[in-house]
Amino acid sequence: MSYLETTAKFYSEVAETPQVGLCCVQSSPLQLPGLKIPLAMQEMNYGCGTTVHPTELANQPTVLYVGVGGGLEALQFAYFSRRPGAVIAVDPVAAMCEAATRNLQAAVTENPWFDPSFVEIRAGDAFNLPMPDASVDVVAQNCLFNIFEPDDLTLALKEAWRVLKPGGRLQMSDPIATRPIPVHLQQDERLRAMCLSGALTYDEYTQTIVDAGFGQVEIRARRPYRLLDCHTYNLEENLLLESLDSVSFKVPIPDDGACIFTGKTAIYAGTESFFDDSAGHVLQQGIPAAVCDKTAAKLAALMPTEVIVTNSTWHYTGGGCC
Repeated sequence: MSYLETTAKFYSEVAETPQVGLCCVQSSPLQLPGLKIPLAMQEMNYGCGTTVHPTELANQPTVLYVGVGGGLEALQFAYFSRRPGAVIAVDPVAAMCEAATRNLQAAVTENPWFDPSFVEIRAGDAFNLPMPDASVDVVAQNCLFNIFEPDDLTLALKEAWRVLKPGGRLQMSDPIATRPIPVHLQQDERLRAMCLSGALTYDEYTQTIVDAGFGQVEIRARRPYRLLDCHTYNLEENLLLESLDSVSFKVPIPDDGACIFTGKTAIYAGTESFFDDSAGHVLQQGIPAAVCDKTAAKLAALMPTEVIVTNSTWHYTGGGCC
């Protein structure tokens, strides 16, 4: 069996017999006014973070959700897009599609605003998305793309880029590794299916997104996820996995490289009322301004004594001077 077949078999099993805490052992579903999550959905919360960022979901966007799981995030996206077919959920595992359909039907009784027509579930996979070019506002996936081997991950990201409208957003949550995962774990297909051995490092992960054509990447959260201990996983030392929530935009990549926001700010500490670097960045004296990592490095090199650059907070929701 290929690793994708192993993954499909594994998720068929957990669709029929939910494994509570398979991924999200310490996170609860996003709380929204008037939204109630059926217990069955909560038990199938197979994700490592969240892809549902309310500030990105104005004007009832069309959302393509890749890997429907138990339907939890499809329901959350429908909360913001209350119209037929607004959320299209794609999954190659028939048992998972069936479970999500049951769970969404159960959601009707607890959410008077929800109609099952808001979410359309389709058979399909991340490598051949059943949508035309430039047809959706948001593509989302939670704890799926980390399963893919590098070439397949690149294909999935390029498919997401293809179906997004210009300016559209790829909203993802995936585990990342604090150092490269050893080969013997990468080759364990069941561990890969369980989101424990396919993770890339942060630099590898973000570079792969940029290489697929996304010109801006925003990190929304970065937190500890799981520990691969040396005894259980035959490691020389413990290896920490982290969960990374990101939003990547289908915008052109600037000539000097993509903009990646990790929560850094630049503060002008000079004697003038403001500092203008003549490249589109104006800093008011003493006031922190959010900047991408690329701009932060340039400003720090340009005026090392007059521009203070703060560390990454691994949380960014817009604003600043980039």
